[in-house]
Amino acid sequence: METIPAVTALSALAHEGRLEIFRLLVKAGPAGLAAGEIARLTGVLPNTLSSNLNILSVAGLATSRRHGRSIIYAAAYDRMRELLAFLMEDCCAGSAAICAPLAEVVSRCRVAEAVAS
Repeated sequence: METIPAVTALSALAHEGRLEIFRLLVKAGPAGLAAGEIARLTGVLPNTLSSNLNILSVAGLATSRRHGRSIIYAAAYDRMRELLAFLMEDCCAGSAAICAPLAEVVSRCRVAEAVAS
């Protein structure tokens, strides 16, 4: 990932409401959530939600698709992985201990995924 797209994505996430929405979409999985459900779960007004979802979409962190009368939003996992890789690329600077806590998070996620399936 280049610097400018990374800054755009980080800027999109640098807002409490957008970060909450993005985390909700990540938890929802690839199936995503309807805009109305996101509004209900977050308590965000429709015009504010629309603006926040647009910013996340422009940053490449969310995708949308029409399903009947609803618009379904989902996290863009590839872009999220690119951003995380960009942030971690020079993280360890030769010292694995610096990033060790992140490896523990990944390990917990793998265990949770194995239990769920």
